[in-house]
Amino acid sequence: METRRLGTGGLEVAALGLGCMGMSDFYEGRDDDESIATIHAALDAGVTLLDTADMYGPFTNERLVGRAIAERRDEVVLATKFGNMRDESGAYLGVNGRPEYVVSCCDASLERLGVEVIDLYYQHRVDKTVPIEETVGAMAGLVAAGKVRYLGLSEASAATVARAVAVHPIAALQSEYSLFSREPEQGVLEACRRLGVGFVPYSPLGRGILTGSFTSVESIPEGDYRRRSPRYEPGNLESNLVLVATLRKLADERGVTPAQLALAWVLAQGDDIVPIPGTKRRGYLAENVAASAIVLSVAELASISAAIPPEAVRGERYAAPQMAAIDD
Repeated sequence: METRRLGTGGLEVAALGLGCMGMSDFYEGRDDDESIATIHAALDAGVTLLDTADMYGPFTNERLVGRAIAERRDEVVLATKFGNMRDESGAYLGVNGRPEYVVSCCDASLERLGVEVIDLYYQHRVDKTVPIEETVGAMAGLVAAGKVRYLGLSEASAATVARAVAVHPIAALQSEYSLFSREPEQGVLEACRRLGVGFVPYSPLGRGILTGSFTSVESIPEGDYRRRSPRYEPGNLESNLVLVATLRKLADERGVTPAQLALAWVLAQGDDIVPIPGTKRRGYLAENVAASAIVLSVAELASISAAIPPEAVRGERYAAPQMAAIDD
């Protein structure tokens, strides 16, 4: 797999990463053995960037990833995140970017992961009550202390990224980006390129909707949080699946799956972009990895973009409380 550089500090990763959230939380059907096997298969396929966070589980996903990479640490660019607070029961407690919290979260993540250093440490959500300069200053202290190698932000606005970079180099901004979520094209991607910040799209398959796997709300497993996601709501889902059907037609013409075409489209948006599709099954991993070899022509890219106009997608990315936490 080709490699891509995130930021200007020398952080190089495979073009496609692996999101590990769904192995422990939010999506129904936990199977730790299969998840660990999937992580190992990803490393075997040349994937290097593994993405987790303290709030996934909560707290259990970091332990799972740590177990999976214990004997293969040197093959991994390990990314985790802090800032979204949850208690042991899973209740959401808000966003915290206070400097003392940054330090305590890093120490806890290092212990759960079983590593001495985190390669890429993100602020998961921007704390609007704490100046970003203070949060990033504390994160920079972790780099100076040798606990973290590179810094990142998640769902930060262009203005916030610019303020953060003035304090310490930022290797990557992680935000949702897919054919169903084109918001980063409205200034954020341009700002990242101007500031020397790489871009890591999460949910590049629209939380599964772009795979064509779901045909109705009832096809989503009980307990899966997507049953409460606005884009999967009755009415919205049916309208959005019409767009997916158009994507499927283009994929059939190319001889690939809708998921592969959607991933190839994201990968083609720039060589500073490293999507992290999440999966906990080896079969889907192989499908995603194969997408990294698909080369799309200018005409194909235009056709794919036209198939899913941003204004045609129904429903917000998150429910209202989660949208309120997005930095704008």
